[in-house]
Amino acid sequence: MKSLKNHLSLVVALLSILFSLQTFIIVDRSINAYKDNLANNYSIVAVSQKTLNANIIINQHKLIKKIVLLSPDKVIKKLNHGISKKNIDLLKLSLPKFYKLVLVYYPSPSEVNNLTKALLRDTSVIKVETFSKSHDTTYKLLLLFKTVISVLAFSVGIVTILLISKELKIWQFKHTERMNIMGLFGAPTWLSSAVLFRLAFVDALIASAFAFVIFSYIASSVWVEEQLSNIGITVIVFDPILDFGVMLGLALLLSTLLATLIVISHKEEV
Repeated sequence: MKSLKNHLSLVVALLSILFSLQTFIIVDRSINAYKDNLANNYSIVAVSQKTLNANIIINQHKLIKKIVLLSPDKVIKKLNHGISKKNIDLLKLSLPKFYKLVLVYYPSPSEVNNLTKALLRDTSVIKVETFSKSHDTTYKLLLLFKTVISVLAFSVGIVTILLISKELKIWQFKHTERMNIMGLFGAPTWLSSAVLFRLAFVDALIASAFAFVIFSYIASSVWVEEQLSNIGITVIVFDPILDFGVMLGLALLLSTLLATLIVISHKEEV
């Protein structure tokens, strides 16, 4: 019963780290997907006195994906009350040209500012509308959310590592006598500490298996799909090959590293 309790403690601690890691990955993927979605819906409007060469501007500014000339017909229709066709044609000629600049990705406020300054260097461009107020607010909210999740994941990771280290030390103390006796008979350190490393290895496998089951269930959850659909994004919640490989590798590396450090500290004490 005590052995099971000790195994459970270490498994839960490792599982906490894996859960924090995968949660951070999901949030990061969600934010990137949302930024891509925003990039598709966000654009900058440039007003020019002359026709702009789209190819030249796109080559000069890597942030710009596409340039679309906006038709003034909708605006003119609102003013078309008793105006002759000749005057409408003259009005079209006198109006500046409006261009919608579609961007490659959702930019930071500084990137928007730099692009605006670069566009205004063109003497034919008289105004650039970036809708900066709403853009800055959205970008800062995304950045804040990602920062909060990162801090929480890091904090949970540090606390859990300390718990794992403490748990392995308890196992070390339980087997100190056996390790010392084997050492007196010339057994190498790795052999006398085999129980500790076996514990670390087995519990890392168990924690990874639990994490695989939990996130496979979350990934197949209809509720999760609905929430992602509501904000208009598609995210890979859990990749059975890539994500599980990272989880397993981290669990094995962390548990083995901590076990090694504990064995080294025990050897120095002896």
